Amino acid sequence: MVYSWWYSHLRSTSRTLYSHLKASTFHGFTNSTTQNAVVSGVKARKNPFQWRFSYLVPISAASLLINLQQNPSFSDSFDPNARGVSIGGKGSTEFVVKGTHKGVPKELIEDLKGICGENMTMDYDERFFHGKPQNSFHKAVNIPDIVLFPSYGIDGSMELFTYGVAKWLGSEENEDNRCHGVTDVPIVPYGGATSIEGHTLSPHGGVCIDMSQMKSVKSLHVKDMDVVVEPGIGWMELNEYLEPYGLFFPLDPGPGATIGGMCATRCSGSLAVRYGTMRENVINLKVVLANGDVVKTGNRARKSSAGYDLTRLLIGSEGTLGVITEVTLRLQKIPQHSVVARCNFTSVKDAADVAIATMLSGIQVSRVELLDEVQVKAINIANGSNLPEKPTLLFEFVGTEAYAREQTLLVQKIVSEHNGSDFIFAEEPEAKKELWKMRKEALWACFAMEPTFEAMISCLKGSCLWQRKKWIDKSNLTPLLKTIKMVFALDARSCVENCIELPPFHIDVCVPLSRLAELISKSKEVLDASPLICSVIAHAGDGNFHTVILFDPDSEEHRREAERLNQFMVKTALSMEGTCTGEHGVGTGKMKYLEQELGIENLRTMKSIKAALDPNNIMNPGKLIPPHVCL
Repeated sequence: MVYSWWYSHLRSTSRTLYSHLKASTFHGFTNSTTQNAVVSGVKARKNPFQWRFSYLVPISAASLLINLQQNPSFSDSFDPNARGVSIGGKGSTEFVVKGTHKGVPKELIEDLKGICGENMTMDYDERFFHGKPQNSFHKAVNIPDIVLFPSYGIDGSMELFTYGVAKWLGSEENEDNRCHGVTDVPIVPYGGATSIEGHTLSPHGGVCIDMSQMKSVKSLHVKDMDVVVEPGIGWMELNEYLEPYGLFFPLDPGPGATIGGMCATRCSGSLAVRYGTMRENVINLKVVLANGDVVKTGNRARKSSAGYDLTRLLIGSEGTLGVITEVTLRLQKIPQHSVVARCNFTSVKDAADVAIATMLSGIQVSRVELLDEVQVKAINIANGSNLPEKPTLLFEFVGTEAYAREQTLLVQKIVSEHNGSDFIFAEEPEAKKELWKMRKEALWACFAMEPTFEAMISCLKGSCLWQRKKWIDKSNLTPLLKTIKMVFALDARSCVENCIELPPFHIDVCVPLSRLAELISKSKEVLDASPLICSVIAHAGDGNFHTVILFDPDSEEHRREAERLNQFMVKTALSMEGTCTGEHGVGTGKMKYLEQELGIENLRTMKSIKAALDPNNIMNPGKLIPPHVCL
């Protein structure tokens, strides 16, 4: 709980920190647009009509029908070394997305100023920050022209504003505007910025809609075990709210992920093996479409056979069909008792075989996580621990005290039959936390594996985090907290000048459970032979595994090797009837694999749906559907 509060507090204050850092870091990059910017704010509005998001998006979409008057200064790209290559087509190996800057009509800017007031900005540094993914090496040549920070007002209802929007869209004046131009100013939703496949890039400029202020719980129905929330609330914040009621939301992706973004990418996490993915845990959505319609996809009934399943259509659509403004989630009871267990193996294959055998036995595990020996070594370096550097499995069992213990002993027997060793388990809260700590810190520990590099990592929505050479010591602080601490200790300008960017390359393949051991074994042979540092972290209970590859994107040799490894694992997974992405989504990074995985007929069907709901391609263009797919 303390961590969740700290993280939420850090996010809420990050813009203040960023404003201090940008003064020394980015002052040489600003342009004339900054001087004319409308400064964004997140405090109380002066306008008595506190604007609502369901009002904003339709006006944004419909106002784009005005003649374009391009202002080239809006989307100047900071990156002087951008290759300017479009990505996403078959065989693409590029990470820089080239787009055609559309420009934003002055009429639209004035409309948005009237609606948004101080919740709109054209400040260059803010736009640059929103146009540069914080957790991904994917980049775009352009950045947003405008960033909006929608928030619900305390008065009125969404329906009232929806009525006003519908009336505005049908007005004679708006019909005249439609005759004067075409709709092609992009609208890009922006959530917790934790996605790693370029989902929030703005390759064509346009309007970026930052949902971080839309984070309230609208209604909780304890007896129905569901909750209605705004899209900007994080899953960790939501679970803090739910805990006093004995309920929780069971999906647990990376810290900082928000409910809207989780819906958009159809994410999951370590608990998906028991509770399913986002697809199974969303009851209905409220979404603003490109034409201004506000669609609610269903009621709160736990099941329904009424009509097309629009909820599932929109979950995983990555903002390409509409913008999510409200989500109704299915909740679970907090388990009465839990047990966490850990064991080691001589090979990754043995560990994967145990995960498969456990699932086949019918044991209802809550989590089954696999870490290879490279990942365990990273944890030892990062934390000064002395864990056996062997492939490791972590389990969690939940239920009554007797049931959880029974399941633990059954798995212990399975482990002993597959050359497992050092099986230990814990039931006390602190002991469980200590066992599970190695999995929670796995990603950040990876960066300790390359102490000769000085790496800059952008993360946590507006807070620049730096890793310096050998900064990891043997204190009790985690690598993440120590890195945060250095934000205040280091000089921002010198750090940016002296550090090289070393983002991780994440691979997110998933295969049928019976093929997991084979896939990991084949992948490990190739990974261990690579000169790059590669670690494996798997949600072993549902066949999903991640490889984290550390590489320097400024090194062509590193970049090609990382891409080679990525392609090998993706193509191997596809040959086993798997998928290129189990939970991270497509974005721009995985589009090139979709035809091989889904087939051109599938992609044309997706394109037809996109064309029907968004004929002018303004909703998060350049994502999900490969550019070579034509109707």
